[in-house]
Amino acid sequence: MVETPQDLEQLLDAERIARRVRELAAEISRDHPATTLHLIGVLKGAWVFMADLVRQLSIPVTVDFLSIQSYGSNAHPSGEVKITKDLDVSIEGRDVLVVEDILDTGHTYHYLEGILSAHHPKSLRLVALLNKASRRVIPVRLDYVGFEIPDAFVVGYGLDFDQCYRQLPGVYILRNVPSR
Repeated sequence: MVETPQDLEQLLDAERIARRVRELAAEISRDHPATTLHLIGVLKGAWVFMADLVRQLSIPVTVDFLSIQSYGSNAHPSGEVKITKDLDVSIEGRDVLVVEDILDTGHTYHYLEGILSAHHPKSLRLVALLNKASRRVIPVRLDYVGFEIPDAFVVGYGLDFDQCYRQLPGVYILRNVPSR
C-alpha cells in the first residue's frame, strides 16, 4: 500500500485499471487481427499505461514515443502546444494507434492529429486511459477509452503535477492544486 498525502483522493485503484487495460487490449487486438500495429505513446503521462497495454496485446506491435508540452508546471493548459520529442520512425502507410493518458479539452490531440495525419498513416486511431469529456472544447474521435472521469485534476499511474505523483499505482484526484 502506498501512503498518500491528504490532498489525494483515490479515483481508480490499480486492480481496476489493470482489468480495464486487459479489456482494452483484447478489443484493440480484435480490431487489428491482420496487421502490425504501430503504437505512439505521448510522453510523459502515457508511458505507464502504454507499457501495461503493450504487454496485454495479442497482436504484433511496434512502438515509438512523441512528447508534447501543453501544461508546463501549471495545472491549467498554457494554450501553447509544442512537440518536444519527435518520432524516431516514419508512420507512412502504417496502422497507428496513439496512446494518451488523458483527453480533456481536445486541443492537444487535435494538434497532434494534424501533425500525424500529414505523415500519411494507413489508419490513425486513439486510445486514452482517461476521458474528461465535460471539458471538451474541440471534438475528438476517441476510438478506445479506459474510463470516463469527472472534471478534476488527476495524478498517478504516470500522470503528474509538476513531475510529482507519477509513481502512484492508481489514479487520484489532486485536491488544492497549487497555482503557479
